[in-house]
Amino acid sequence: MAYWLVKSEPSSYAWERLVKEGKAHWDGVRNHQAAANLRAMKIGDRAFFYHSNEGLAVVGIAEIAKAAYPDPSDKTGKFVMVDLKPVMPMKEPVTLAAIKAEPKLKDIALVRLSRLSVQPVDAVAWKLICKMGGVRPE
Repeated sequence: MAYWLVKSEPSSYAWERLVKEGKAHWDGVRNHQAAANLRAMKIGDRAFFYHSNEGLAVVGIAEIAKAAYPDPSDKTGKFVMVDLKPVMPMKEPVTLAAIKAEPKLKDIALVRLSRLSVQPVDAVAWKLICKMGGVRPE
């Protein structure tokens, strides 16, 4: 299993909406590196759901429910999307400030490549962020 982090502004698509809907098409990604990360996702992989711009925190854990497939909103045919389903909320949101304050997380993409909307998370960082959020890593 691989681990990821996906970002969304809560005003555009919040964690609560994913929970209410039960599944979401993760579309509209137009950054080539983020799209490559979508293509690398497999069914069953886990992803932190991060509220960007408003909130700046990991608020939940989602699972990849459908691997990459063409994004119909992309007229060029170059970009893909995946489907996500909610797994669990974080008991405590893990803020960007808390992540930056943790020396063991200084090299994760969220800190180094702050604008990348879909990014990998290594297993060590995954376990630590889960612990910080009060949930057991799966």
